[in-house]
Amino acid sequence: MQFTDHIGHAFELPKTPTRIVSLVPSQTELLFSLGLDDEVVGLTKFCIHPEEKWRSVTRVGGTKNVNHQRIAELAPDLIIANKEENTREDILQLQDQYPVWTSDIETLEDAFRMIRDVGVLVGKAQEASNMVEDIAASLQSVKGRCQGKVAYLIWENPKMLAGPKTFIHEMLNYCGWENAVDQERYPELTVQQLQDIQPDLIMLSSEPYPFKKKHLDEFMQLFPNSTVSLVDGEMFSWYGSRMMLTADYIRKEFLVD
Repeated sequence: MQFTDHIGHAFELPKTPTRIVSLVPSQTELLFSLGLDDEVVGLTKFCIHPEEKWRSVTRVGGTKNVNHQRIAELAPDLIIANKEENTREDILQLQDQYPVWTSDIETLEDAFRMIRDVGVLVGKAQEASNMVEDIAASLQSVKGRCQGKVAYLIWENPKMLAGPKTFIHEMLNYCGWENAVDQERYPELTVQQLQDIQPDLIMLSSEPYPFKKKHLDEFMQLFPNSTVSLVDGEMFSWYGSRMMLTADYIRKEFLVD
């Protein structure tokens, strides 16, 4: 079987893979959600869902510092990677030794395409297709229903935000929010610049920086005219099966049905 991934890399799989290493937390969870309990033999220290698998399956380092020796010991017949979450150097090195399928996710359609493609890769095409239909149907219930200008912070020092050309931006827009930031990707802003923007809502994400209540209190003092919320970053940035939970989260936290 011949495959081409989202970054144009072509490779061949002689059979359905049975020893998969996933270097992407949201896609690791997707694999388990598709029923691959035994086939996933390696994951990263950030692949925390499902917890029992995070505790029991061999860890191969982090998303940015892959342990190549540990991967070699696992002898994978497929590696799942992502253009943003993994380094170019790691992806290229792994491509020289193993079948590597790399996703590139920016839009909701990219995420749906990824789920379907992974389903085909691992012999779970129908299950993946059904999942996409279920996620799309659930998200329709929150589409365009949220209002206001949002500043979504992913890092504290320096203060980094999610701008256009990110999956987070896509999810905010899908729900109806306007992104207060117009710089692409993950710009750094000062407190003064944020104050000048005057966002209606400031979201402090739980990841990659773990914003806590003390940060919430600080931001509430700095931005008395904005609503400040701690948010579950997985609901806005995980583009696999975790999206099945997103609509319920948005309704519970931001909407009154």
